[in-house]
Amino acid sequence: MSLPNIPDISPNIDLTREEVINLLLTSIAMEEIGLSHIINAEGEKLQAGLCKAETIEDLLDMNKSTEKMLQSTIKKEMLLQYKLENVIEMLNEDDKKKKDRCSDDDKKHDDKGPKDKKEDFPRKPW
Repeated sequence: MSLPNIPDISPNIDLTREEVINLLLTSIAMEEIGLSHIINAEGEKLQAGLCKAETIEDLLDMNKSTEKMLQSTIKKEMLLQYKLENVIEMLNEDDKKKKDRCSDDDKKHDDKGPKDKKEDFPRKPW
């Protein structure tokens, strides 16, 4: 067997941190929408199956199938929750950095207050 040939692609993607965070939040939202469609389809499948089921075994098989699908959906939800928590952590780090920069700027401005300006001028003898 030979290895696949991967073309030398060097895309120039230039995204800001804010754009990346927005894309991450959008991807989480899109996955949530997909999961909601899966859950809705499972509900419709159950409704249709209830009308067609002839034995209790048919109902139990449907129940087992739905249970497996919901377990998979819950696992995906948990992963999305972790992803969202990571994005929120990134946002909190950004806020902290901005606050630190603002407080550093305030300290610089406080050091050059009116007291320093008065001392820069020579005192008049009278």
